[in-house]
Amino acid sequence: MTTPQPAQKILDRLPPVRGRYDAGASLAEYTWFRVGGAADVLFRPADTSDLVDFLRNVPVDLPLSVIGLGSNLLVRDGGVDGVVIRLGKAFGQMERVGRVIRAGGGASDISVASFARDEGLGGLEFLRGIPGTIGGALRMNAGAYGHEVADVLVAAEALDRHGNLHRLTPDEMGFSYRKTRVPEDWIFVSGEFRGTPDDPAVIAARMDRINEAREESQPLRTRTGGSTFKNPTSADAKGRRAWELVDEAGCRGHKVGGAEVSAKHCNFLINSGTATATDIERLGEDVRRRVKDVTGVSLDWEIRRIGRRPKEGPKT
Repeated sequence: MTTPQPAQKILDRLPPVRGRYDAGASLAEYTWFRVGGAADVLFRPADTSDLVDFLRNVPVDLPLSVIGLGSNLLVRDGGVDGVVIRLGKAFGQMERVGRVIRAGGGASDISVASFARDEGLGGLEFLRGIPGTIGGALRMNAGAYGHEVADVLVAAEALDRHGNLHRLTPDEMGFSYRKTRVPEDWIFVSGEFRGTPDDPAVIAARMDRINEAREESQPLRTRTGGSTFKNPTSADAKGRRAWELVDEAGCRGHKVGGAEVSAKHCNFLINSGTATATDIERLGEDVRRRVKDVTGVSLDWEIRRIGRRPKEGPKT
């Protein structure tokens, strides 16, 4: 297969790596929505040192993006400029050090919760309810069922755009609701999380309850990206959660093309099977407009959106 010209020009400028470059790689298969365009170049580093070498030698003008499991991600139909870095199995290592679980940025949140359970360390069960990676959880201070990453973090490690490794304390992370102060172009490669000794069977029971609650309330067996909008914290929201506002605005079941608002949990958008990324983003923006018109509250996207919009794409 012939490499597309824009991708070839990028490949010609990239440093040698031990991992793998793929030109024009479709990103739809890496997202839970199963939609979206291609990366100009997809890079899967062999390990952290390979990623460090890449960052130290890649031209500074090339755009870089990072993806993990793609659970909270919408890739636009026009594709993604530059190089998309995917942290795979090489970044999924986990170990226990005393009462701390150390996990790679590519480890799934669910696997970390399960590892902590098996090691007899409680307090990380809430990660069972977050369908992403540790890198993403650190970036957005992910939370579920009354707990968030800020509650249990000991330290995080991140690489800056030049390949320098930074060890960050919780104070240096600058946590707030679903965000941190860490520069957007830094890549989280590991996190350390504090646990509390407990009976694995008791921990397992708490994890089971979280899983049952998710099964009952969320459209888990659909093509979705998880919670679409952040719960608003403004005074005009009057404590209402995002799903309540979406419901109040009459958006439950609302559709745009092949995308629809879940009837089961209306803070979830669904690809019914024929949706494009443009359909999903248009639906989300339509919901935001309706909520603003009906309730006066502005909802912010929680799903991360990356890439180029087609010419007919939504204006945000």
